[in-house]
Amino acid sequence: RTYSGTETEGQLLNSFAQYFGDSLGRKIKRMPLIEETVLPGDSLLTLPVVIIGNGPSGICLSYLLSGYRPYLSPEAIHPNPILHTKLEEARHLSIVDQDLEYLSEGLEGRSSNPVAVLFDTLLHPDADFGYDYPPVLHWKLEQHNYIPHIVLGKGPPGGAWHSMEGSMLTISFGDWMELPGLSFKEWAASKRRNIKSDRVMPEEIACYYKHYVKVMGLQKNFRDNVYITSVSRLYREKDDQGRSQQNEDISTQHLEMEDGQKSLIKRNWEVRGYQRATDGSHVPFCLFAENVALATGTFDSPGRLQVEGEDFPFVLHSMSDFGAAISKGKLRGKADPVLIVGAGLTAADAVLCAYNNNIPVVHVFRRRVTDTSLIFKQLPKKLYPEYHKVYHMMCTQSHTVDSNQHSAYTSFPEHNVLSFKPEMKCVLQSASGLKKILKFSVALVLIGSHPNLFFLKDQGHSIGHHSNQPITCKGNPIEIDPYTYECTKEANLFALGPLVGDNFVRFLKGGALGIARCLAIRQKKKHELIESGDGGGDGVP
Repeated sequence: RTYSGTETEGQLLNSFAQYFGDSLGRKIKRMPLIEETVLPGDSLLTLPVVIIGNGPSGICLSYLLSGYRPYLSPEAIHPNPILHTKLEEARHLSIVDQDLEYLSEGLEGRSSNPVAVLFDTLLHPDADFGYDYPPVLHWKLEQHNYIPHIVLGKGPPGGAWHSMEGSMLTISFGDWMELPGLSFKEWAASKRRNIKSDRVMPEEIACYYKHYVKVMGLQKNFRDNVYITSVSRLYREKDDQGRSQQNEDISTQHLEMEDGQKSLIKRNWEVRGYQRATDGSHVPFCLFAENVALATGTFDSPGRLQVEGEDFPFVLHSMSDFGAAISKGKLRGKADPVLIVGAGLTAADAVLCAYNNNIPVVHVFRRRVTDTSLIFKQLPKKLYPEYHKVYHMMCTQSHTVDSNQHSAYTSFPEHNVLSFKPEMKCVLQSASGLKKILKFSVALVLIGSHPNLFFLKDQGHSIGHHSNQPITCKGNPIEIDPYTYECTKEANLFALGPLVGDNFVRFLKGGALGIARCLAIRQKKKHELIESGDGGGDGVP
């Protein structure tokens, strides 16, 4: 079960894939990874990388780990002359094999992660200045750079994009949503899909991601309907050398075999969960991984107000639930308005949805309409007319201007929700302390969402920038090395995408680049140790 060569690694990964592909039909209840018949000293199968989450972050990382490498195109000239000069210096090397810190130095963009800004400007040069330059990269599949891995997701490839409200347009252009090596526009044209504008519906993006996995030959690495229940360290060496136990790369343990020979076993992480079968039953599994990459996004847990009455069934927390209520006719003919809480784009989508269905709206939010941090202030009017329509109503149809709260729309800026009452009433409080009671037909709380990392120790609170606090995209992302995306507080644990502050697909691709380079370097060192006769074990050290 140990392996060192690429071919053997691939065979072992295929055996693991074969389990997932066939075991449900045979009703196997235990994975071969934890058989009781394992011989003493026989190391259990350890995958080099397990990726948790099959959205665009996990897909892009799988693409790079599968051996795809980006090179500077022969005819390409990057509009940034300093960056272009650096790229020319190592034109013969793929970007994965170059110094990412050197390349990203001095670049500026809409991400706080330098590698994200670098990769974005290589794929979409000067995009923030309104230019539509082609990528300066071309891609090659190099089989010898393949690192065995598996991507585990709850649904089909594409992640949360499959559950987003289908009637709304994406905030980003379709081109910005695409992944390396497959143009979104070309894909849409090949599918004879009528893309009417640069912005597209989530359904189109979800279909594109699912097709991407297939056309790039990544299917063997993906397993759907998989739910993770725990990710934990198996063991740690005693801190007998004065080194920090938390930051030490503890991945080995020697077992004494009967003939006195020592066998090196590496099992950094134990990943447990279950796969949901077609009949609804759960098939548990346990596997071991040298490295775990968190690519779960932030759509798992809707933000909550934490106020009295928020658990009443008429208080909703997602656009999908709101859309379902509308489609089922539950709000038809209701005299009382819908109460929408929040001032982000999802709340604006809800306002538009209600407005378009002739449902009156009461819109409550904490900020002033002149607050420069409101997302509407950052969106050009010509590209996002519907959002500026909502913002215009927020400004001009305040309760202080329009006393008729049963009109099509009324806003309550600088108000907080104090409680929800069982008679479908809401208690609001203004910035001055004045309280109001409003009656509504249904309440919709849309104040963001947070990742659910319940499967990690302490729900991952220890790996954020602020220890012992929940992980959030804006306030407390996972703390990582800016060039490798490895967690600074937990070795061999990586994170990318919204978990590290990159909400936009444009920038999460940089995380895949950083992780792929880090693991490629470690893979190379491992092979060098094996060739010199000093290495052993399995996986990527």
